[in-house]
Amino acid sequence: MKGFKLRGFKLWGSGTGPADAVPRGRIRRRESGRAGGRWRGRSVATALLGVTVLAAGSLAATGPAVANAPGNAGTPSAPTTVFTEGFENGQGAAVTTLTDYTGAAPPAERYTADPAWLTACNGLIVSAQAPAAPPAGVNCGGFWEANKQMAAALASWAGDDAATNHSLTAYTAGDPGAGRTQLQTVQPIPLSAENRFLTFSVDAAAQNCFANHPLLAFYLLDGGTARPAFSSPIDPCVHPGQVIGGTSVGTYASNGSVLFTGDSAGIRLVNEQAGGGGNDGAIDNIRLLDATPQLDQGFAPARLPVGAPSTLTFTVTNTGELAAKSGWSFTAQLPAGLALDGASAATGCGSGTATADTSQGTVTVHGDLAAGQQACTATVRLTSTTGGTYQVCGSAITARVGVDLPGCASVTFDAPVFDARSHGVRLTSPLVGIGPLPASAHSCTSLPGEDGDTVLGAGLGTVGSLGVLTTDASGTVGSDGTRVAAAHARSAGINLLGGLITADLVGTAAQARQPLTGTGPGAVDLTGATTLVNLRVAGVAVAADTAPNTTIGLPLVGSLVVNQRTPVAGGKGVTVTALSLNLLTGVQLTIARSTAALLTTADTCPAS
Repeated sequence: MKGFKLRGFKLWGSGTGPADAVPRGRIRRRESGRAGGRWRGRSVATALLGVTVLAAGSLAATGPAVANAPGNAGTPSAPTTVFTEGFENGQGAAVTTLTDYTGAAPPAERYTADPAWLTACNGLIVSAQAPAAPPAGVNCGGFWEANKQMAAALASWAGDDAATNHSLTAYTAGDPGAGRTQLQTVQPIPLSAENRFLTFSVDAAAQNCFANHPLLAFYLLDGGTARPAFSSPIDPCVHPGQVIGGTSVGTYASNGSVLFTGDSAGIRLVNEQAGGGGNDGAIDNIRLLDATPQLDQGFAPARLPVGAPSTLTFTVTNTGELAAKSGWSFTAQLPAGLALDGASAATGCGSGTATADTSQGTVTVHGDLAAGQQACTATVRLTSTTGGTYQVCGSAITARVGVDLPGCASVTFDAPVFDARSHGVRLTSPLVGIGPLPASAHSCTSLPGEDGDTVLGAGLGTVGSLGVLTTDASGTVGSDGTRVAAAHARSAGINLLGGLITADLVGTAAQARQPLTGTGPGAVDLTGATTLVNLRVAGVAVAADTAPNTTIGLPLVGSLVVNQRTPVAGGKGVTVTALSLNLLTGVQLTIARSTAALLTTADTCPAS
């Protein structure tokens, strides 16, 4: 007997708890866990640390809580309820002993306890509607009403029906001894997957806090191994969320977690208080929670020129209870075409590490979330020299331990567009036109490639004739990412206007070159050249190094421009024409024209 427990004695509290534990209405979840399951061998990375007092309502659920969702990086979502026990299945006014109770299916959980917690007013599932007198042989004496009061107080705290709510009471009419099991699940509780972080919460009540306090130590069972769920036992007397009619009540959640590699777990409650003088309490709403963090990923900038660096950020976001999560890890496989900066991989996730394998295109991150930490990040810089849109989805995450898969993220690298074109001759007249002949082009694409052609000669009617004509055009990407657009044109055996204009050979070359720098594409370097071999106009030799855009007048005929240079797209390229003949009759003739430019995707695709 507890000699100093006074019949009818009540401790009247203030009705309020700590400022950060103001209660809110909650809807209690009655159903339990998932069906099936069996024990498998498992290992655990970390033990749960510490105790957190939660305001009522913070873990409310009418069904499984919505887990973290991809796309809300840094914003914790509720953990998923794996299992809950409210001691309501099949209960009414009658009093049930713990070992005779079966929870709702699935999994129809059964419970056991050490004998000391199944006698002397312990191990009873009680509600305020219970009979006025205790069942025979339970040894509750004059303290029976207090058991009913605690069930009602827990209901008021949880926003439940105080008249019908049931709780598991322990009024310790004798000395139970320290370290005895007050409750333990019999069947393993199935988990949705392996490598999940589990945490725990419970509603607890206590009376007679002037004497010994209940000290509730919860463990998660990993096969035959008990993993502590708190660094110190729950003491509802010291940390009440509220005091209701002399009963201290609160919702208590761990600020740590256990990383299970297996597919099921169990629950054990050990009361570390040895004495029966005081040590009077009750529990309700036991919850096993899947508190696996959410992984998200994103690029910044998400669109940029080839060669410029983008940062890929991995964000690991905690769940709403903000328990510590230690030992999670993952590897991200990036698509071909992205080049990692191996030295840039970094993380601020506790004592974690981030490494980039440049040869394999992978990023591996190991990390921790501290108790109370909402999120942490790991970053790596990368680029692409080939251009295009690259997407990384959850399917690219391998070797995943203790994180939920992310959604998709994409980055676009805009490559300069090649514009390389050339022709040997082109004739435009009011009556008939020729050309361009032969035409070579590698244009309107960011992909490398080349084109070339040759013809043995061209007759231009009354304008004249040409011998062999050759052209080529190409776009190349160097191993260092340098892009070059180049074009060449050559025309031999030129005889125009009855010998007024002759040459053994004329040719042109045009090139646009853009190197890569540490911040992306550099400035475009333009070069052009004209070859003139024995060019004569009206019998007068024209120098091989004639200055660009030299115009020679042809009286009563027209004009000839030699070594003509024309800018392309606002200076992004150049067109070089060896000979450009304009006659008074409206005839226009170009010989050996080459164009090279590096355009942006915003530029208009050029005409031939």
